[in-house]
Amino acid sequence: MKERVILLVEDNADDETLTMRALKKNNISNTIVVARDGVEALDYLFGTGQYAERDTSAQPELILLDLKLPKVDGFEVLKKLRADERTKLLAVVILTSSKEQQDIANGYGLGANSYIRKPVDFQQFVDAVLQLGLYWLVLNERPPAYARNGW
Repeated sequence: MKERVILLVEDNADDETLTMRALKKNNISNTIVVARDGVEALDYLFGTGQYAERDTSAQPELILLDLKLPKVDGFEVLKKLRADERTKLLAVVILTSSKEQQDIANGYGLGANSYIRKPVDFQQFVDAVLQLGLYWLVLNERPPAYARNGW
């Protein structure tokens, strides 16, 4: 069985720590790979740059994508994911502090599966991560193409 990975794309160290704590507190035991900017996320997903040796047939179970990223923003990451056959069906949840209506519309327009605004309160954030984990990692049925690849 392949390793079940969550790709967390987050440039803010405090938000990264909070997300990792919330995942751990909810006993989500998937391997967490952190990309701290859009370029690093794309390198991981497509096996380029520092991830040139990575087996790209093993893609993340879930991508938690912030929007406001250095180098390449979350919208551009999403656009590139959806444009490529290898990654167009991956589950992408935008996890951001932005509550701008235009960001929500753009996120869904580019193919995000879900848009979640990060709660300010840690317990609310833990609860949101629990719901997110239950849905995307337990209840959600992945596309058949990924099931054939061991997902």
